[in-house]
Amino acid sequence: MKKINIIYWIATGLILALMLFSAAGTFLIHDPKSMEKMAPLGYPAYVMQMLAVAKILGAIAILVPGFPRLKEWAYAGFTFDLLGATISMIITHFAVSDWAPMLIFIAILAVSYIYFHKRLKLKATATKDAAV
Repeated sequence: MKKINIIYWIATGLILALMLFSAAGTFLIHDPKSMEKMAPLGYPAYVMQMLAVAKILGAIAILVPGFPRLKEWAYAGFTFDLLGATISMIITHFAVSDWAPMLIFIAILAVSYIYFHKRLKLKATATKDAAV
C-alpha cells in the first residue's frame, strides 16, 4: 500500500503542478509570453482562459477526498487537454522539442490515473477484509 501511495502522490503532484502552473500563466498572471507562444495555434484568448479555469477545477477535484466519479471527469479533462495541445502543436508545425515533452506529461498523467485505481481497489479490499 505504501509503494502505491508514494507512486500515486508523486505522479499526481507532478501533473497537478503542471496544470496549475499552466493555468496561472494564462489566466491569473496573463503572462504575455504564454499568450505569445499560443498565438500560432489560432485559439482565441478566451479559450485559453476557459481551459485555465477547467485546469484549476480539475486539480481541486483530484485533491478533494472522495468523489471518484468527479475525479474520473478531471482525469478525462486533463487527458483531452494534453492530447489536444500536443495535436495542435504537431498540426501547426511546432518544433518537436516543443511538443515532445507533452508525451512525458501524458505518461505521468497515465501513471497517476492507474495508481488512483490501484488505491481504490486496495481501499475496497481493506474495507471488505475489515468487515469480515
